[in-house]
Amino acid sequence: MRENVIICFLARAGWADAARAPMGADWSTRRYERLTRPDGAKAILMDAAGDGAGQVPPFVRLCGLLRAMDLSAPLIFAEDQGQGLLLLEDFGDDSFALLLDRGDDPWPLYCRATDVLSHLHKRFDPGTAPDIQRYDLTLFTQQVALFGDAYLDAAATPLSPAGRRALDDAWTMVLTQVLGIVPDSLLLRDYHPGNLMALRDRAGVRACGLLDVQDGGIGPISYDLLSLLQDARRDVPDEIQSAMIDRYLSAMPGLSQGAFLASYAVMGAMRHARILGRVAQLAAGGGKARQLAFLSRVWGQFRRAIAHPLLSPIQSFTDQHLPPDGAVPHILGQ
Repeated sequence: MRENVIICFLARAGWADAARAPMGADWSTRRYERLTRPDGAKAILMDAAGDGAGQVPPFVRLCGLLRAMDLSAPLIFAEDQGQGLLLLEDFGDDSFALLLDRGDDPWPLYCRATDVLSHLHKRFDPGTAPDIQRYDLTLFTQQVALFGDAYLDAAATPLSPAGRRALDDAWTMVLTQVLGIVPDSLLLRDYHPGNLMALRDRAGVRACGLLDVQDGGIGPISYDLLSLLQDARRDVPDEIQSAMIDRYLSAMPGLSQGAFLASYAVMGAMRHARILGRVAQLAAGGGKARQLAFLSRVWGQFRRAIAHPLLSPIQSFTDQHLPPDGAVPHILGQ
């Protein structure tokens, strides 16, 4: 029984007497609890049961790499990687998402999050981490396949084998043009305000706590800034998006603005397409209202991204197979 495994783990870690309060789950199967000992000490229990246990070793590895670069990833107090259990440093409740939702000034939050990325990308050497997965052409095309597998099937007539090959060829053509035109670095993948924590007892980039890094890998430096500024969960004002791109580029001397913006557009189109596929999967399975609410926003982000000239093969394919509204009302059952 899972609860017995957890109780034994906490006892070995010295937290058997801690009060436990559930914190819910994320889009994955991971589950979290906040632990509070009688002396007031706090920690977070991450429970990645079953197949989720495979994400524990990369999470531990990535947290170590980030801390080595003087960034704030959680300390690991105790671990049982085989059982998918970790006891983590508690960063509190003040996520950037919570602060934005309650009306805090977004500018310092987005500035700090952008500075974390330039700090990371100037310090990380991909050659020092040969064991980390690579976000390369093979992995990116595998991920974006969800757009054809789930979204187009839900939004339009399912693709014929020839149509599916044409879509795959279009993505391969587009990705091949931009992979390698900007440097690779440590790509965190889910870099958005919900995974960034305000740490008021720390200064500079260390005042931004980094969560949910287990899917990180080596990939284009444009990806995480795109994830931050074109967030599926919220609208980011155009003036903030433009200012943060300028802020990032000014911190990265020698980086070609044209190359960065081309990579940024293609990474955006691919990320948005993958999310469209994921949300369509949720809709087909009965859906989760919170994730389904993202669909219209992400469709708009995708349409704007594929307007870039480099993405004309994807735009042509989309115009041929989908209506202008992306059949979003149809998928949502409206």
